[in-house]
Amino acid sequence: MSDSKKLPIALQLYSVRHACAQDLPATLQAVAQMGYDGVEFAGYYDHDAKELRKMLDGLGLKVAGTHTGFDTLLGDELKRTVEFNRELGNAFLIAPGLPAERTGSREAWKETAKLLDEIAARVADDGFFVGCHNHAAEFQDFDGQFGWDILYSNSTRVAMQMDTGNALHAGAEPVEFMKKYPHRSQTVHLKEYSRADGWVPIGQGDVNWKGVFDFCETEGDTQWYIVEFENGDYDVMKAVESCLQALRGMGK
Repeated sequence: MSDSKKLPIALQLYSVRHACAQDLPATLQAVAQMGYDGVEFAGYYDHDAKELRKMLDGLGLKVAGTHTGFDTLLGDELKRTVEFNRELGNAFLIAPGLPAERTGSREAWKETAKLLDEIAARVADDGFFVGCHNHAAEFQDFDGQFGWDILYSNSTRVAMQMDTGNALHAGAEPVEFMKKYPHRSQTVHLKEYSRADGWVPIGQGDVNWKGVFDFCETEGDTQWYIVEFENGDYDVMKAVESCLQALRGMGK
């Protein structure tokens, strides 16, 4: 694996959302004890930014990002979102998915790219990145061009949060798509996928991890690796710990 630079590893808390809903402080403590460097939020479980920051600081965890709804980046909501995340200590505002009406056609993708680029430019001077996390819609073909390419070829500032497993599940090779747009992969979701067995812990599937790491640690400008695991057939707390251990075994 590439040893060009050492990147911190966070956990997307959506992976352990049920535990978070029951007891967020205890879950964060468990994540810290596993050895994760940080977390990415996908909901705040009735805590304000100051409370969350205090919890993380007490455990030595950093914020690798927040999955914030697309609507919270629009209009007057953007100011509130920025203020919350400034208090939280987070620089990465990532839409976890885009509304269907913004991805249903080539023109819709182009308009979405322009809008997101404008939003990203508006908050860049304050040190924030605005980006998108992919599912399968990004790899739908529109007249010979994938949604992913329409979005990123028509924007210059929108950060790409590649979800490696989601891409592979959609039939796309994640590294190939990231390489088309260097220096825009500030955070990357490390999710494993097996063509034979579906969603499995990292190291047990078909993601080209060497290619992912080589790109991220050179021309990707990646600042965080973020583990995500979504298979409810597993004990997810054990699974996310296994994912981290696998990455450590790869020298990460």
